[in-house]
Amino acid sequence: MVLFRQRRAFIWACGVVLLGVTLYLIAGDRYQAEMKVLVRPGRADAPVSAQENAPLDLTRLAISDEELNSEVELLRDDEVLRQVVEQNSLGGRDWWHFLRLGEGRAQRVEREARRLAKKLRVDPVKKTDLISIRYSSGDPQVAARVLKSLANAYLEKHTVVHRPGGELSFFEQQTAEARRQLEEAQLKLLQFAEGYKVVAAERERDLVLDKLSDVDASGRRTQIDLAETRRRVQELERQLSLLPERTTSQLRTADNPELLKALKSSLLDLQLRRTELRTKFEPNHPLVQEVERQIAQAEAAIAAENATPVREETTDRNPQYEWAKTELEKAEVQWKELETRATATEVQESAYHALAQQLGDDAIAQDDLISREKAAEENYLLYVKKDEEARMADALDQRGIVNVAVAEEPVAPALPIWSTWAVLVVGLSAAGLAGTGAAFAADYLDPAFRTPDDVLAYLEAPVLASLPRYVQGRISA
Repeated sequence: MVLFRQRRAFIWACGVVLLGVTLYLIAGDRYQAEMKVLVRPGRADAPVSAQENAPLDLTRLAISDEELNSEVELLRDDEVLRQVVEQNSLGGRDWWHFLRLGEGRAQRVEREARRLAKKLRVDPVKKTDLISIRYSSGDPQVAARVLKSLANAYLEKHTVVHRPGGELSFFEQQTAEARRQLEEAQLKLLQFAEGYKVVAAERERDLVLDKLSDVDASGRRTQIDLAETRRRVQELERQLSLLPERTTSQLRTADNPELLKALKSSLLDLQLRRTELRTKFEPNHPLVQEVERQIAQAEAAIAAENATPVREETTDRNPQYEWAKTELEKAEVQWKELETRATATEVQESAYHALAQQLGDDAIAQDDLISREKAAEENYLLYVKKDEEARMADALDQRGIVNVAVAEEPVAPALPIWSTWAVLVVGLSAAGLAGTGAAFAADYLDPAFRTPDDVLAYLEAPVLASLPRYVQGRISA
């Protein structure tokens, strides 16, 4: 009933859709060519690094969505599209060319590049590293040729963007500068060694410090020996002051036999004379008294001689005194020797101190020069490596080896996008759907009452009569 009431809307909608399908069939079939580009990790970054062996970048093992989208935008780049338009002469005349009679070639190329951007379908393939590019045209050869031109222009643009020029010359310049700095550092190190007469200042300083330690230990031992010798000399001097220089080695006591013999002989003579005189004189006679007195003297002399015997005493050098004296002389000589050694040790220690300090300063300066030489050598080797990497990268770029590749080459399609029967079936289906939709829409928007039930529903009043509508001279109920 709806389609019957709104048959005009149904017919008009179906007619418009069928007209469009007819015009599409009249215009000719459309052919679509397809190309796929593979994005892979590789030489995406320039070999510029402060390390000779840069660590492995594990983030480059997988392609991110940002990288895929970057390549998609690079495929849609205006410069790339203009190059494709110029190579394939796509900027021809259209139905509206008479409105742009004063337009130049640059404007036509720009307009056709925008039109090409709208026709190109560039989409990343889900869950892959592929990018699908499709282009449709009425001529299958043109469609394939446009995609081939797009691939060439895109690869050139990709190389220019990801591998900017000048890297090789930059690394060659830096290598030459690093070599000059290395030679300058080596020359300064050689001049330092010749000027200061040192080959390895740090090692020589360590050797001098070892010798200084030995000399210091020897000086400490000398001071200890000197103190001990000083105390020994003092003790020996004290002992010498207490010991006698000579000592009695033999002592003998004996009478004087000759004197006793003479005294006894004299006493005997006097006694004989006294006897003789007593025979002649009285005891009190002076001669007798004189003899008595002489006898008494002789007896006294004999008694005195017996009371005081002759003593023979033999003396010799005191061995303790001589030993102490000898040891004192040795200690004094050793003392002088130790004092001389201590003085020489102090002088040697001062010399080693000064030499160690000088070698320490030289070691610092030499270490600085060696560090500069090593740094210059590392920089030179680094730039040599980077120069070779840049040379290899340029060679690979010249051979077209980049991290993107055309995985599926575009070919001229043999079949159109839609066949005639498919277009007709789709067109009829679309016409039926469009007509039905238009009829229902028109019926929904029509405010007129169509049946007595509508009147009863909206006005809530009974219908007394229903008059027929006159259509083209006929009465229809």
